[in-house]
Amino acid sequence: MLRTSDLLKGTTPALILAALAKEDLYGYRIIKLIQEESDDALKLGEGSVYPVLHALESKGLVKGRWETREIGPARKYYALTSKGKKELKTAAATWRGYSTAVEGVLGFAGV
Repeated sequence: MLRTSDLLKGTTPALILAALAKEDLYGYRIIKLIQEESDDALKLGEGSVYPVLHALESKGLVKGRWETREIGPARKYYALTSKGKKELKTAAATWRGYSTAVEGVLGFAGV
C-alpha cells in the first residue's frame, strides 16, 4: 500500500525548493518550515534533507553559504538560484498535472 513516506521521497526536492522560494534557510529550518506549512503532515528527517540539499547544490539549483553566529556553530544557509526558480516552476506544474490525474482516477473509482 502506498504510504505518505513513499510519496514524500519523490517530492522532497520540490518541497525544499518551495521552502527556499520564501527565504534563505538552513537545513533544520527547512525541515521545520515544511512541517509547519503542511500542518505536520509532512515530516522530513535530516538524513533525507541534507543529501537532497547537496544534490540540489551540485546541480546549481541552490547555493549555500556559511554564516557564523555569536553563540553556537556556524550554519549553512541555502538560497534558491535562478535555475532553481525555473526548476521549481516546472516541478509545481508537473505536480499539479499529476495530482489532477490521480484525483480523476480516484474520483472515478467513487472514493
